[in-house]
Amino acid sequence: MTTELRYLDFDYSEDTEGHGTFDAMASTTPDKTPEVQAEIAQVLAWAEATFPDARGALEEGAMWDYDLQQMQEDDARFDTVTLSLSGTADFCAALREQFALD
Repeated sequence: MTTELRYLDFDYSEDTEGHGTFDAMASTTPDKTPEVQAEIAQVLAWAEATFPDARGALEEGAMWDYDLQQMQEDDARFDTVTLSLSGTADFCAALREQFALD
């Protein structure tokens, strides 16, 4: 069963070692920030449940890792969140299938 994402729109890239990276950015008004954060939490919870105890540096043999950044504009009209998920080919295939990322 796939899960639809409303705020996170991922772009995919791959390095020479076969590790993939999905990058997403969501820029919303502050009232939507909790919804974006809930969507991020859903993706990360899925990753942890599907690949438990496998998060860490890919160079050290882990299957997946992530980087999360949140910025608030000075005028507080928009919040911007970026999420990067990196992983092995198996992790990337499962993520793509779960969240219909094509």
